[in-house]
Amino acid sequence: MKINRTARERRHLRIREKVAGTPERPRLSVRRSLQNLFIQIVDDTKGTTLLSASTATKDFRGKMPYGGNVKAAAALGEIVARDAKQKNITRVVFDRGGCDYHGRIKAFADAARKGGLEF
Repeated sequence: MKINRTARERRHLRIREKVAGTPERPRLSVRRSLQNLFIQIVDDTKGTTLLSASTATKDFRGKMPYGGNVKAAAALGEIVARDAKQKNITRVVFDRGGCDYHGRIKAFADAARKGGLEF
């Protein structure tokens, strides 16, 4: 629905006014579609993506056939936390993209925290 999308976009703009990634604490951005979850860790001062992951990649699809559920979001959270640790990223600022903090977004965030990311 166009009304829901517009409301989400407005919420995201309000969040982005307050949330920005720095070299010390990059921004963990989440984008949710109906069938996948897309994650980026971004340094907004330089405008660079430090890490990206998705449930749509071939590696992930080999482990889990469908990426649009809570189970897949939790698995992606563990993967992102592991990859971030390898790049010496431990503290991030969470950007939920205007989505409500429940379901797949919450499952991803809980799994990333359990994996060692602080936010």
